[in-house]
Amino acid sequence: MKKLLLHVCCAPCSTHSIEELKKDYKVTLFFSGSNIYPKEEYEKRLNEARKIAKIYDLELVEDSYNHAAWREFIKGLEAEPEGGRRCEKCFEFNLKRARDYAEEHGFDLFTTTLTISPHKNSQKIFSIGRKLGRFLEIDLKKKDGFRRSVELSKKHGLYRQNYCGCEFSIRK
Repeated sequence: MKKLLLHVCCAPCSTHSIEELKKDYKVTLFFSGSNIYPKEEYEKRLNEARKIAKIYDLELVEDSYNHAAWREFIKGLEAEPEGGRRCEKCFEFNLKRARDYAEEHGFDLFTTTLTISPHKNSQKIFSIGRKLGRFLEIDLKKKDGFRRSVELSKKHGLYRQNYCGCEFSIRK
């Protein structure tokens, strides 16, 4: 089986993603979310990712949190609407970190849970992934993936956040 590094944005999105991917790959989870704000929210999501890793008996790699580096990466795009260019830069930031880890640690491929969300444009994510190389293009929202992730989140009692993560997406 090929070794796959799965970038995890949050535990709820990872549930169905893991179920689908572990059929064909040896999956390792990679929690990377320097975009997540505030730090307490990041810690909540990280703890839920740890819970999921235990439930599915998978290794979880915890990337370092560097919100300042993320803010610098998206600089000038703070006023962009949700789903706009800032989000694309955010995807790029997180996917580059996953790609770099995958290359350094001998993974065959990497992908992300981001494509399970009905609020994320999978084609934009695929375009970024293609440029980075060794990216597995899989739209995890297919086959009712998002609905299944909601069911599994309830089953496992997972915290479901109400915003993507960055301070610009927090709902008032």
